[in-house]
Amino acid sequence: MGAGVDDRVFLREAIRLARESVEVGGGPFGAVIVQDGTVIGRGANRVIPWADPTAHAEVAAIRDACRYLQDHRLHGATLYVSCEPCPMCRAAACWARLDRVVYAASARDAAEAGFDDERIRDELVAPPEQRILPLSRELAEEGRAVFDYWERHANRRLY
Repeated sequence: MGAGVDDRVFLREAIRLARESVEVGGGPFGAVIVQDGTVIGRGANRVIPWADPTAHAEVAAIRDACRYLQDHRLHGATLYVSCEPCPMCRAAACWARLDRVVYAASARDAAEAGFDDERIRDELVAPPEQRILPLSRELAEEGRAVFDYWERHANRRLY
């Protein structure tokens, strides 16, 4: 199924935000979140200006939309992004419970411009002994105890 008129309109807004981001020293990435035909969140890349590796357009748009709705879940919403999301942003979209993602440029397009997320994708699926970033576990019982505490807590809300 091809993009509908609404998809293209919102995707063009994400692309506009990406161009605007470049003008202020950010990366060429923009994002818009739409629910029921209304933009509820916007974001642009600010990794370099803010010295924050998590300041991706998608994360900013998700945060904006969640503040707007006063909810950590974005059921019924679509994320429009100027480029295919990196692994972190795909995970954030899943955590936010977005219904779908529509993107313009591909991960390959981004890689050709110097934004190669392939090593991160490889890292996430590599066997533990082949990972670049080693993980080690300590204080397992103490860590588990926090989950036990949370499971018994009156203010507990599942994601």
